[in-house]
Amino acid sequence: MISGLAHIAIVVPDLSKAAYLYKNIFGAEISDQLDLPEHGVSIIKVNLPGCLIELLHPLGPQSPIQKFLDKNPDGGMHHLCFNVNDLSIIKNATQDKIRYLNGGNPKIGMEGKPVLFIHPKDMCGTLVELEEH
Repeated sequence: MISGLAHIAIVVPDLSKAAYLYKNIFGAEISDQLDLPEHGVSIIKVNLPGCLIELLHPLGPQSPIQKFLDKNPDGGMHHLCFNVNDLSIIKNATQDKIRYLNGGNPKIGMEGKPVLFIHPKDMCGTLVELEEH
C-alpha cells in the first residue's frame, strides 16, 4: 500500500532563516521559494540524501498553516507524506478504520498529484498525507 516516504512537512515562522539553517548547517540543496496561493502556503524544498523536507510558511492570514503557527509559534512538524500507488485502493481498504479529511475526497497536492489527508486522531496524533504516484 505505502511505497515510501514522499516528504516531511515542517511549519516555520521564518522561511528564509529555516532555509539558511538547512543549507549552511546540513549542506542541503534548497529550492527557491514557491508561493502557492491555492494552498495558502509558501514553501521551500530541502533536499537531503534520502529525504525531502518541505518548509511551510503561511501565505496570508487565512492560510490553514497560520492556525498551526498561532498554536506553535516556534513552528514544528506539520505532517508526514507517504507515496501510494492508488489512492482509491487504499481508501477503500481503510475507510471503515480511519477518517479522512475533506470528506475523503482527494485534492490536488503541491506536486500536482492527488492527495488525501488522514485525521491525526486516527494516526497517533500525526497528520498523514497520502500522495498518489
